[in-house]
Amino acid sequence: MSLIENVTGTKGRILIIDDEEDVRDVLKLHLSSKKYDLIEAENGEEGINLMKSGANLVQVGLIICDIRMPKVNGLECIDYLMKNAPSIPILVISGYPDTDLAVSLMQKGVKGYLVKPVDKEKLIAKVEEILSMEQNFDYA
Repeated sequence: MSLIENVTGTKGRILIIDDEEDVRDVLKLHLSSKKYDLIEAENGEEGINLMKSGANLVQVGLIICDIRMPKVNGLECIDYLMKNAPSIPILVISGYPDTDLAVSLMQKGVKGYLVKPVDKEKLIAKVEEILSMEQNFDYA
């Protein structure tokens, strides 16, 4: 049995995983202007727990994830999500520009890497680009 049974309407739902409340608030402000349905988690552990709560994975069309967070960091969170929900695209937003890390994450399948503070237009353009890509909802 698939971990996701119904994917209708998931493209407009975005999970934001970031330990900084101010950053989550700014992202929510920018993205809610485009009528996205937003869910938030304060760290990687909460993001993973939220995704696997209930019988099915939480249905989202995009995950925006920070890298440096307490408890479960972004890299561990991304590894879990890519293994268990490989069809959900991930956009990394980090306060630390790291070209090597960005290239490594993109090679693993992350769809984008933006540096904080994120420009509203760049964020919206990247989110729209990612959400317009075809998604194959084949969950592990």
